[in-house]
Amino acid sequence: MTTTEVQFANGLSCSVPAGSPLAKLLRSQRTWVGPDAKERLRILRAAKSVAIVGASPNPTRSSYFVGTYLQQSSDYRLYFVNPNADTILGEKAYPDLASLPEVPDIVDVFRRASDIPAVIDDVVAVGAPTIWVQLGIWNQEAAEYGESKGLTVVMDRCIKVEHARFHGGLHLLGFDTGQITSRKTLR
Repeated sequence: MTTTEVQFANGLSCSVPAGSPLAKLLRSQRTWVGPDAKERLRILRAAKSVAIVGASPNPTRSSYFVGTYLQQSSDYRLYFVNPNADTILGEKAYPDLASLPEVPDIVDVFRRASDIPAVIDDVVAVGAPTIWVQLGIWNQEAAEYGESKGLTVVMDRCIKVEHARFHGGLHLLGFDTGQITSRKTLR
């Protein structure tokens, strides 16, 4: 019987049968940890430009909603990357990262988890320092790969939610409240 060594997030490890359901479950557990809240805030504050890969001209898509928010609530220079669109939110759409007029500080990704390694290769090729993979998208091997290439990797986090949270404008439904404080007003 072959066994596999499983490393836990707390540093402990154990051997389990390689084909067992427990081994499969443990391999599926998230052990990679990206930047903490202070580091994410530093990334957002330092950035001047954001490229949205997988941006959509469809108003029902989350990338459109995020693009709208960033246009209205940030000073970032935004670049929309979609080879099948000419314009998105009134801005020129670019076919790929290499076509952008500048190297973006953050590449925000709306693509399937299986596409992330290829996007990482594109991000490294253009020299962008940070890849931000959107909420609900998780590829641990890609995160580790990105870090091995020198990238700062943020994964399974929404850049709109994080920006709004750090700037005091996050409503329960994700809308900008205009409030600076998170404290409720007593009436």
